[in-house]
Amino acid sequence: MSKTYSISELANEFDLTTRSIRFYEDQELLHPTRRGQTRVYSSKDRVRLKLTIRGKRLGFSLAEIRELFELWDETRSGSKKQLRLMLSKIAERRAALDQQMKDITMVQLELESAEIRCRQALEELNEKQREEEQSAPSDATSPSSATVD
Repeated sequence: MSKTYSISELANEFDLTTRSIRFYEDQELLHPTRRGQTRVYSSKDRVRLKLTIRGKRLGFSLAEIRELFELWDETRSGSKKQLRLMLSKIAERRAALDQQMKDITMVQLELESAEIRCRQALEELNEKQREEEQSAPSDATSPSSATVD
């Protein structure tokens, strides 16, 4: 008899909330059996949960993960179709990450440029203030500080 798991056991093992696991079940990624009100997860459900978490970490959507599971379920041993789809998804994800890296580099350059302009403007304001302070008469010689007898 294969091992079964409770929702709490899987939640603890994968550091998830039970709500997340129920959500994955609602998304048809997991298919636990029921004993009354209790969900009973199989070893297959445990593997699917692990693959779901890994897929999410790699940036795959739940729909993409479900599509891969469905292909696997059709053949029970995987297929060329599944492997081609996986390679296609990897290529798409890699292209998206490459674009994100380019976007991040561009934003960093823009931030650096904005920082330089701000520092220059601040230095110009500080210099102007110093010049104004040096050219202004001191309080001791100012007519407004003189007292009338």
